[in-house]
Amino acid sequence: MQNKFLYFPSSEVPSERMLASVNLNFWEKSEKDYRGLISARNTPAPNGTIVLFHGNGGTAFDREFYLEPLMKLGFRVILAEYPKYGGRPGKVGEKPFVSDGLETVSIAYKQYGEPLYLLGESLGCGVAAAIAKQTEVPIAGIILITPWDSLASVAKSLFPFLPVKLVLTDKYDSIENLKNYPRKISVVAAERDEILPIRHAYALYENLPEGRKKMWVIKGAGHNDWPFYADASLFKEITDFVQSR
Repeated sequence: MQNKFLYFPSSEVPSERMLASVNLNFWEKSEKDYRGLISARNTPAPNGTIVLFHGNGGTAFDREFYLEPLMKLGFRVILAEYPKYGGRPGKVGEKPFVSDGLETVSIAYKQYGEPLYLLGESLGCGVAAAIAKQTEVPIAGIILITPWDSLASVAKSLFPFLPVKLVLTDKYDSIENLKNYPRKISVVAAERDEILPIRHAYALYENLPEGRKKMWVIKGAGHNDWPFYADASLFKEITDFVQSR
């Protein structure tokens, strides 16, 4: 029941034609699997690598819109794909997602070195936060877009009369996972978020370490249409902040 509420995987593997239409390549592809997508353009990345973990619907291919603004700012962007999404094998869930993400981050670090940043979107914020806590890779900064504080908090607000904390198998407790994170965290919320009410983003922000956080609220934006309200200046501000020391 939890999984039906939380995960909406698409089994569609991006075709070569689809990838070519937006200048993407598979990243870390084998005969039976791949780990994500990356730009086919050999663009310099003087500011490092961003590993992006997307939300609970669609696939990494649907997040192609992140590449242009972030690459223009000098970043290499890896659109990480989850198990069971985009035609990948595996199972959905916090443990398999985080385990797979840890391997993805480790491979990216071995290939590209420092600095390496994490960007989470919605569910991906919970994945990124858990990875940041568990990985041995030095994470230079974190960007969280339309995040929540913990899955239990979100579930309780949706189902106030059910003992959700007793039945949830996944936690995605970003407050706990980020409480000792030593670098900068950018939090981006959508003012009119109808899926994850903005109070959950505020709750997360308020519990992050002092002196290492900054929050932006995209005025008029909802959970899924926020990219239409975000301009190049927002991407510059949030990336500038996580790069600052």
